[in-house]
Amino acid sequence: MKAAIYTRYGPPDVVQVTDVEKPAPQDNEVLMKVRAASLNPADWHLLRGLPYFLRLATGLRNPKIARLGADVAGQVEAVGRNVANFKPGDEVFGCCRGSFAEFACAPESRLAPKPGNLTFQQAACAGVAALTALQAFRHKGHLQPGEKVLINGAAGGVGTFAVQIAKSFGAEVTGVCSSRNLEMVRSLGADRVIDYTRENFTKAGQRYNLILDCIGNHPLSACKRVLAAHGRYLGVGGPSGKWMLGSLAGAILLPFFSQFGSRKVIVFLASVNKDDLTYLGDLMASGKLTPVIDKRYPLRELPEAIRYLETGHARGKVVITLDPPRTT
Repeated sequence: MKAAIYTRYGPPDVVQVTDVEKPAPQDNEVLMKVRAASLNPADWHLLRGLPYFLRLATGLRNPKIARLGADVAGQVEAVGRNVANFKPGDEVFGCCRGSFAEFACAPESRLAPKPGNLTFQQAACAGVAALTALQAFRHKGHLQPGEKVLINGAAGGVGTFAVQIAKSFGAEVTGVCSSRNLEMVRSLGADRVIDYTRENFTKAGQRYNLILDCIGNHPLSACKRVLAAHGRYLGVGGPSGKWMLGSLAGAILLPFFSQFGSRKVIVFLASVNKDDLTYLGDLMASGKLTPVIDKRYPLRELPEAIRYLETGHARGKVVITLDPPRTT
């Protein structure tokens, strides 16, 4: 089968799409025919091995794991003997290791049934980014109906999901994005949009119950000033060149910011679980959540897709498409 691999850190050109052995599912795993996969900032940071502290986990000199990709949607090809909820032929979405391939294995707990009204390409978007937005509001920020939410980076992968999920929770949503994305963010349900090239939300005087920061381009102290009493700041990203480094710095500073008054600063990375994937599936099936796809690339053009994502200007998600794969 064809799969994208990398055996050394570097730019997108180090990725090779080549023939590898087809995987076999473990007892608790599902083997999928991958129909689509989507990219996340983690993919290019893992590829480049940046920030350098990531290499403590991924391999100091060369990557320990040669496969890329996490978000996935496809059809079940085979199941391990302990898998209870899926069977061959089922359509699923979720997260796995090495999704940029014709076939991939995932633990049953990291998959959910694909809604019938979604294409595989749409469903492949609803992995890490959608889980991040959902968990920010549902588990970390405890968003309540009527609360005022600001989403900084509302046009990106996490942001486009966040606008819609916050509206489904009954929030009043303000989205921050560039001029070219104002109408798109408004079409997702945002009550108000701010063009960051013309207005700095940290100096506008409006206060918010919750800020979801997908960009990390303002100091925490500035964001904290526009939080209402008992407000929550949730950091889930940083500038493209500092992804995860900003979150790490935020986590270090967290105790110092949290001790001032009733406002809270929360920094986290999403976790994958079946309950939250199922919740997202229900939202998408009901029409309350629609993935936004910017560009589509075939598997052979994965390096170009990663190069585009690295620019930091993607609107919504970037998707890798796969033709129905060979059976050998």
